[in-house]
Amino acid sequence: MSRLDDIGDRDGWRCWLCDEPVDRTRSVNDDRGPSVDSRLTKAKSKGMAPGASDRLAHRACNTKKGAIAAVVPWPAHLFVVDPAPIITTVERLQRKGGREIMARCPTRADAHDAATWLADRVGRLAPEMGATTEVEAGGGQFLLVLRA
Repeated sequence: MSRLDDIGDRDGWRCWLCDEPVDRTRSVNDDRGPSVDSRLTKAKSKGMAPGASDRLAHRACNTKKGAIAAVVPWPAHLFVVDPAPIITTVERLQRKGGREIMARCPTRADAHDAATWLADRVGRLAPEMGATTEVEAGGGQFLLVLRA
């Protein structure tokens, strides 16, 4: 089994950037084909095992990330206000621990939907972090909290 297959199996054959399925049968030269992305720079990954930050990405997503900062988008079906940038927040929590407010939601149901999605997304983005999500009521709204 190849390194690409190992990383693809670990990541469930989903692109860590766009969260869409990656077809393992496509050529690595195809824009929608699989590629391995080193998510963290060498400076940020000190103390981690070699390859621990590698994630599966579509070739096009990986190439585009080289030109602009990587962004994990919040899906349009979630009702969130002032969503925090996921990658930046996850990297900060990995370094410092603690908790961060990720978004505000108008209803508890919206907040729970967003918390479920965020827990799954962060669990695949940084499985070693062991992050949890919480919903807190406050000021007539519901806060979505990510804790490391």
